[in-house]
Amino acid sequence: MNPSENKPEQNPAHWAWGMFYFNRNDPRVFVEKPNPVYGITLNFAHPKTYGFLLILFLFFGFIVYMIERK
Repeated sequence: MNPSENKPEQNPAHWAWGMFYFNRNDPRVFVEKPNPVYGITLNFAHPKTYGFLLILFLFFGFIVYMIERK
Protein backbone atom coordinates (compact mmCIF):
# COMPACT_ATOMS: atom_id res chain seq x y z
CA MET A 1 0.00 0.00 0.00
CA ASN A 2 1.27 3.42 -0.97
CA PRO A 3 1.53 5.80 2.03
CA SER A 4 0.18 8.67 -0.07
CA GLU A 5 -3.13 6.79 -0.39
CA ASN A 6 -3.68 7.14 3.36
CA LYS A 7 -2.45 10.71 3.55
CA PRO A 8 -3.12 12.66 0.35
CA GLU A 9 -1.07 15.58 1.67
CA GLN A 10 2.02 13.40 1.22
CA ASN A 11 1.44 13.22 -2.55
CA PRO A 12 3.57 15.89 -4.29
CA ALA A 13 0.99 16.12 -7.10
CA HIS A 14 -1.35 17.95 -4.70
CA TRP A 15 1.15 20.72 -3.96
CA ALA A 16 1.48 23.76 -6.22
CA TRP A 17 4.98 25.27 -6.13
CA GLY A 18 5.67 23.07 -3.12
CA MET A 19 3.74 25.29 -0.71
CA PHE A 20 0.06 25.49 -1.72
CA TYR A 21 -2.08 22.41 -1.12
CA PHE A 22 -4.79 21.93 -3.77
CA ASN A 23 -6.85 18.72 -3.71
CA ARG A 24 -10.52 18.74 -4.75
CA ASN A 25 -11.05 15.22 -3.38
CA ASP A 26 -9.91 16.14 0.14
CA PRO A 27 -12.82 17.45 2.29
CA ARG A 28 -10.52 19.03 4.90
CA VAL A 29 -9.93 22.78 5.03
CA PHE A 30 -6.86 22.55 7.29
CA VAL A 31 -4.24 20.04 6.20
CA GLU A 32 -0.94 19.02 7.79
CA LYS A 33 2.12 19.82 5.75
CA PRO A 34 4.19 16.84 4.53
CA ASN A 35 6.55 17.48 7.42
CA PRO A 36 4.26 17.90 10.48
CA VAL A 37 6.93 19.97 12.23
CA TYR A 38 6.06 22.82 9.84
CA GLY A 39 2.43 22.90 10.99
CA ILE A 40 -0.70 23.12 8.90
CA THR A 41 -1.85 24.82 5.72
CA LEU A 42 -5.10 25.42 3.89
CA ASN A 43 -6.63 23.29 1.15
CA PHE A 44 -7.07 25.92 -1.56
CA ALA A 45 -9.43 23.65 -3.52
CA HIS A 46 -12.01 23.80 -0.73
CA PRO A 47 -14.56 26.67 -1.02
CA LYS A 48 -14.63 27.27 2.76
CA THR A 49 -10.94 28.20 2.61
CA TYR A 50 -11.74 31.45 0.83
CA GLY A 51 -14.47 32.30 3.32
CA PHE A 52 -12.01 31.71 6.14
CA LEU A 53 -9.41 33.95 4.49
CA LEU A 54 -12.00 36.68 3.87
CA ILE A 55 -13.08 36.67 7.52
CA LEU A 56 -9.44 36.70 8.64
CA PHE A 57 -8.56 39.70 6.43
CA LEU A 58 -11.70 41.57 7.47
CA PHE A 59 -10.90 40.98 11.13
CA PHE A 60 -7.34 42.28 10.88
CA GLY A 61 -8.46 45.12 8.60
CA PHE A 62 -10.97 46.15 11.27
CA ILE A 63 -8.26 46.05 13.93
CA VAL A 64 -5.99 48.28 11.83
CA TYR A 65 -8.89 50.62 11.10
CA MET A 66 -9.71 50.95 14.81
CA ILE A 67 -6.07 51.62 15.72
CA GLU A 68 -5.59 54.23 12.98
CA ARG A 69 -8.88 55.98 13.70
CA LYS A 70 -8.48 58.90 16.08
